[in-house]
Amino acid sequence: MKTVLVAAVALIDPDGRVLLAQRPEGKSMAGLWEFPGGKVEPGETPEAALIRELHEELGIDTWQSCLAPLTFASHSYEDFHLLMPVFVCRKWQGIVRPVEGQKLAWVHARDLRGYPMPPADIPLIPALQMWL
Repeated sequence: MKTVLVAAVALIDPDGRVLLAQRPEGKSMAGLWEFPGGKVEPGETPEAALIRELHEELGIDTWQSCLAPLTFASHSYEDFHLLMPVFVCRKWQGIVRPVEGQKLAWVHARDLRGYPMPPADIPLIPALQMWL
């Protein structure tokens, strides 16, 4: 089974809310809510992938020094295994906006279970709730 490396980030605003993005129509698991991020390209670090993805998907810039490792997810889907380091970020430049037309939601940690998520993201909720 192929292992896919994806990096994700819990962006946390000054009110302590976490950003979720809804997977758009046409993508696998469309309609589910997830933490922003994306695939780590060959030769790229997870931190570099997040910096790139946050710029492409949300129009913001951040730096490696602002990405704190939190936990990771390891989950087997039907046709691949997902390995996903998860970081926390409280500092970025610019205004978060849905560059790719995706829906976004700022959510308090206690309310995360109210958003349907991919199976790999669900175990991350308790780690975030303990951290926030």
